[in-house]
Amino acid sequence: MTRTLKIDFVSDIVCPWCVVGLGGLEGALARLKGEGIAADITFRPFELNPQMAPEGENIVEHVGRKYGSTPEQSAGARQLIHDKAAAVGFTMKSGPDSRIWNTFDSHRLLHWAGEVADGGSPALQRALTGALFDAHFTRGLNLTDSAVLADAAAAAGLDRGQALEVLAEGRYAEAVRADETLWTSRGISSVPAVVIDGKYMISGGQSVDVFEQALRKIAGDMAAAET
Repeated sequence: MTRTLKIDFVSDIVCPWCVVGLGGLEGALARLKGEGIAADITFRPFELNPQMAPEGENIVEHVGRKYGSTPEQSAGARQLIHDKAAAVGFTMKSGPDSRIWNTFDSHRLLHWAGEVADGGSPALQRALTGALFDAHFTRGLNLTDSAVLADAAAAAGLDRGQALEVLAEGRYAEAVRADETLWTSRGISSVPAVVIDGKYMISGGQSVDVFEQALRKIAGDMAAAET
């Protein structure tokens, strides 16, 4: 008998640890499949920099301003994240000239993919998340450019023209704001936050091993509570 966990993956497209965490989570679920543990994953919006200007900001300047990091510290942290991303099968190519962007439009498209497009599809939402991660971290594209976002939607199997309409007409802005407010009201202040069945949370870009152990225990606790 398979136990399917309901997982809310609260994340932001420009969060490198979200890439690592998603890879760790999916790797753990692949290992646990033989034990009858599966999951339905929904991606929930969180903006690390909701006030980011449309032109974005250089990544080294951004982390220096926000966290007080020197360029050397920034480079070291970037290499660490690149290595961890590679360990879960994702290639990051960000460097000192990379930029960080406002991601509100990305979240509007993700809402559309998960709730509306073709009746709403977790698989399409996951595919779009991957395409947006690739656009930002691997190809260094501008996440405020509607053409870039529409291309990502098309790469994920969504209709490019419909994606452009969603962006141009400002659709789902209220829904995204409401979802962001909901998750911050539940105490989410950093991402990734992996919320299981609304009761358990695993924080941060954890490894496959950490996720595997945590999910196995959570599934076991849930089963014990039902007996």
